[in-house]
Amino acid sequence: MTKIGIGYDVHRLEKNKPFFIGGIKIESEFGSVGHSDGDALIHAIVDAVLGAAGLGDIGIYFPSDEVSWKGVESSIFLKEAVNKIEKVGYKICNVDTTIVLENPKLNNYFDVIKNKLASVMKIDKSNVNIKATTTDGLGHIGKGNGWSALAVVTLKK
Repeated sequence: MTKIGIGYDVHRLEKNKPFFIGGIKIESEFGSVGHSDGDALIHAIVDAVLGAAGLGDIGIYFPSDEVSWKGVESSIFLKEAVNKIEKVGYKICNVDTTIVLENPKLNNYFDVIKNKLASVMKIDKSNVNIKATTTDGLGHIGKGNGWSALAVVTLKK
């Protein structure tokens, strides 16, 4: 049986904060604001993974008001989500993502992000796709105040 899940996340950006995308530190004068490390890409993937398996969403397992998750690396959430779906008999087949961010440009990071995500999810890198787009200056993201990420995940029983 094949299942499909969709995930979406958005975070504010602030100066002098670290910026993690897909578990990789990005060189930028702005960084993501979040309870954990603010990695919207991983958060979107976690929601897609859990959703495809019918296991709810990231907030059920890793609530943003839980002190123990403060500042935690988001790849921990992804690793746990993968463990949860494996326990109910699923494996990740494919992950397709889109990052919505005005700056910085991410082309030089795609390969290392794919490697990191594939490793955490225990799948081949060829089954992970990373894309990026802008909002052409429109809205909060276009003005550089935030960023978002979307993910579609396919699972197989």
